[in-house]
Order: sequence, then C-alpha cells, then structure tokens
Amino acid sequence: MRTTSDFQLSLRGAGLRVTRPRLAVLAALRDLPHADTDTIIGAVRADVGEVSHQAVYDVLRALTTAGLVRRIQPSGSVARYESRLDDNHHHVVCRSCGIIRDVDCAVGHAPCLNASDDHGFTIDEAEVTFWGLCPDCSTNQSS
Repeated sequence: MRTTSDFQLSLRGAGLRVTRPRLAVLAALRDLPHADTDTIIGAVRADVGEVSHQAVYDVLRALTTAGLVRRIQPSGSVARYESRLDDNHHHVVCRSCGIIRDVDCAVGHAPCLNASDDHGFTIDEAEVTFWGLCPDCSTNQSS
C-alpha cells in the first residue's frame, strides 16, 4: 500500500509541490479507486478539513496532467479517477448500480488487443470496458 512518503516522492518526481490537498487526493484514490469528484471531495475534507470544490478539481487536473492519476468516464457515468497506472488494465461496470472494478489486461502485454486496421497509428494502449451486472444487482434482479 502506498504511503504518504510514496506520494511525496511521486509529486516531486512529477515536478509538483507537495501540498496537503494533493496528498489527501492521492490517499483518497488509494483507498477509493474509481471515485467521482464528490466522493473525493468528501474524503479530502474528512482528511484535511475545509477545502473548496475548485481546489480539488484543480488538484485532480494537475495530477491527471502529470500522469499520477487516470481519469476514466464510462458511457453514461460521471468522470471517475484512479491511481492504478501504467499497466493498461481495463474495467467492468455494472449497468444497474454503476460500480466499477479493475480487470487485468485481456490478452498478453499492452496494448492487449490488436486493431484490425491501425490506420498507420503506433498503438500503445487499448481501453476496454466490460458491461454487465455486479453480483449484488444480479441477485436483486433474480429475487
């Protein structure tokens, strides 16, 4: 599990100042993968006290731009953020409750899939979203 000192090194390595809101956002994403901004704001406020929505949005933008956080947005969903990076993993999303879970690479090494026609692109990543019902929603629909 990543620690505060790991986060500090990551921020410095990305050329970002170490601030309490940045550390709190990274800790929130460690503990709450695939969190939306409202969830992150709540976690940050619980950690550091009062912080504005705009401050958290600014931190998320800076961390995403620096490559320390990944922004995902499955169809029909608000933006979500995660700190699992550099392994080209995919996601499975519940159509009913919207919960998101990580799914390891579908086949082999990145980009995991081969395009039938790459149109001359050098492909380095494939983004796959699997859709279905999570175990809880499947059980509830069966009842």
